[in-house]
Amino acid sequence: MNLEDIAKQLKELDESIVLIYAFNSIGKTRLSVAYKDATKDPQTGKHEGVYYNAFSEDLFVWDNDEENDGENIRLNILHSSLNQFHSFLYENYDAVMDKLAMYAPAYRFRFNPYRNIEKGIESVTFFVENDENTAIKISRGEERIFVWCFFLALLDVEGWADEQNDHIFIDDPVSSLDEHNIFITADTIFQHIEAHYQKKCIIITTHHIGLFSILANRLTNGEKSGRYKNLTGLRILKRIGKDLVLEKPKRNVFLYHLHLLQVLDEASKEQLYTYHFALLRQLLENLASFLGTGRIGHTLSQIGVDKADDVINVINTHSHKTAYYPQTEMMNSADQDCFNDIYRKLIAKYQFVLHTE
Repeated sequence: MNLEDIAKQLKELDESIVLIYAFNSIGKTRLSVAYKDATKDPQTGKHEGVYYNAFSEDLFVWDNDEENDGENIRLNILHSSLNQFHSFLYENYDAVMDKLAMYAPAYRFRFNPYRNIEKGIESVTFFVENDENTAIKISRGEERIFVWCFFLALLDVEGWADEQNDHIFIDDPVSSLDEHNIFITADTIFQHIEAHYQKKCIIITTHHIGLFSILANRLTNGEKSGRYKNLTGLRILKRIGKDLVLEKPKRNVFLYHLHLLQVLDEASKEQLYTYHFALLRQLLENLASFLGTGRIGHTLSQIGVDKADDVINVINTHSHKTAYYPQTEMMNSADQDCFNDIYRKLIAKYQFVLHTE
């Protein structure tokens, strides 16, 4: 199937809360666009729901004001159909701040509107509290959080999400976030589910297993899961050859390292590509974290790999390319030997049992 087929499959699901896990580059953002096209009114072209995805994030672009050494550095907001709703946020500072408060930001902000506020907010200036005259640039993670909270605040504005109210599609709002902020983001999503699950379909896609696991647990096993369990569908979007498949997890407990092992096991038996080193690195990092070191060199030593530093160089070389994008580059024989040596020793050391049926 292609993304258009997956979008149609999503549209036909019985569940009203759908949580989808997929590796990067599988096509989560493109799936949100395909779903938008599949669900819009064929007569009027009007969208039936609202979306948060990479296109939402791309509306925010830094102006570093390099000509003036950053004196007026600001985050510009590109014009879009959402500008018509900005005036509510401009007139209600707390609309965004209330969403942002959960993340305990170390900065404050002000909105810079167009001369005609009906045109919306032109940019955002950030500053440290009690020093409003000194503009600052916030980190990438802080920026992603701010954009996410801006979007959450827009959902409360009359005339948008309350009219395009068939569904909300949230695509990976956790890029560049640390684990603590991912937990908070999961909480903001869950609050939105609580508020709207009876009225609309809610679809969340993510590459982050932490976000997937937190939400999956709350929706199917948590204290309030009685409300949501029968309405929730867990799915994995994966690529098999040239086709995309949307499938249910094979086990009730979806463990990231076991899923990685299954992917790598299939690849080792069929065909290895250089991007599999990126997945192998993720697996090694996952194990290193479990062992309490955070160093993949320690994991390699534990499983008996010789010349761990040299092996790390091989893994990093292949992991830091555009490893998640579709490639036709097959591993050469030396890299295959290296990969298979690590993989076999991992299985032998930790006695993983793979359920592939």
